[in-house]
Amino acid sequence: VQLQASGGGLVQAGGSLRLSCVASGNIFSITAMGWYRQAPGKERELVATISRGVNYADSVKGRFTISRENDKNAWYLQMNSLDPEDAAVYYCYAALKKTPRSAEFNYWGRGTQVTVSS
Repeated sequence: VQLQASGGGLVQAGGSLRLSCVASGNIFSITAMGWYRQAPGKERELVATISRGVNYADSVKGRFTISRENDKNAWYLQMNSLDPEDAAVYYCYAALKKTPRSAEFNYWGRGTQVTVSS
């Protein structure tokens, strides 16, 4: 199983970016998916997840939107009104099963850099 994240880049404050993540390989079901981020010198933090519901970090509520396309094993993070505080490496993750009877494991993408200039 591989998770490929894309869509990061350099944007001015107030601008927008859309991150994408696609999971490929032997996948039976994805029970949770989402995005985390890690800025230099800081711990990795949750940004947005979809499992039974949608969950956002307080710092991104109203600005970021997570969405999914189940038939493509893909999910997205639309980021609007970006702030320099949002600059970080963004990682996508998925909790998934490879077979109906297999255990559920977490998988991570390699990360995509988001840089926001002031």
